[in-house]
Amino acid sequence: MVIARNVAELRLAVAAARKAGKTIGLVPTMGCLHAGHLALVDLARREATCCVVSIFVNPSQFGPKEDFSKYPRPFEEDCRLCEGRVVDIIFAPGSDFYPAEYSTWVNEDAVSSGLCGEFRPGHFRGVATVVLKLLNSCSPDVAIFGRKDLQQLAVIQRMVRDLDVPVRIVAAPTEREADGLAMSSRNRYLAPEDRARARVISEALRRAQALVVAGECQASVLLAAATRQLADETAFRLQYITIVDRETMRPVDKVTRGASVIAVAGFLGETRLIDNVDL
Repeated sequence: MVIARNVAELRLAVAAARKAGKTIGLVPTMGCLHAGHLALVDLARREATCCVVSIFVNPSQFGPKEDFSKYPRPFEEDCRLCEGRVVDIIFAPGSDFYPAEYSTWVNEDAVSSGLCGEFRPGHFRGVATVVLKLLNSCSPDVAIFGRKDLQQLAVIQRMVRDLDVPVRIVAAPTEREADGLAMSSRNRYLAPEDRARARVISEALRRAQALVVAGECQASVLLAAATRQLADETAFRLQYITIVDRETMRPVDKVTRGASVIAVAGFLGETRLIDNVDL
């Protein structure tokens, strides 16, 4: 396994893989890897013959009051997990990934505007910029992103389409804990009592799913049912819950099967959690 510490080293490693006739699959991460990330790695290995995992805690997607400084960085453990999954290349750039006087940003102005974009100004500018930098640095054939970060995925898909980036984006299903909580590096921030409470999020989303299966298609009815279930857990502070079109991120009044998603964000303690399920 090669560990590339800058873009030049990454490009040399990727060039060697291509010379050997391999295709390149990229899994962008901020490290602190868990089983959800490893599922993305497994998918990348099925989609390509050389797997690259980037590990970079991207400062440009954190707001001034968010958790950049305390975001966990267990790099040695991440490397061990990657080696166990037969990752070929780890790309772990330093702060110079954004050179001095860096001033170029990628703004997506449609799908990024609502949901998390409303509450985290500048977040998706940082996401789109770092992902484009990673794609340009690695030039992969395929890049893997998880469906848990629903809006992030939509922003990246739109960016790749609009800017004619020659890469195939593959969306991986959300990996969940035994009680239904979506896997996230931020779950380790939860106090034990809040971790137990967190299952209410997936339970509320599954309640909406069950109503759709039973024939309900009005978004207002589904949202009311899910919101009531979330309200049963008084420690959970709801930020938003909405039903949107998966591609445009625009709210819908009526569910279209296969196209509509219910998404939620909120806090337990100081930890912000997001989740979504298809309807």
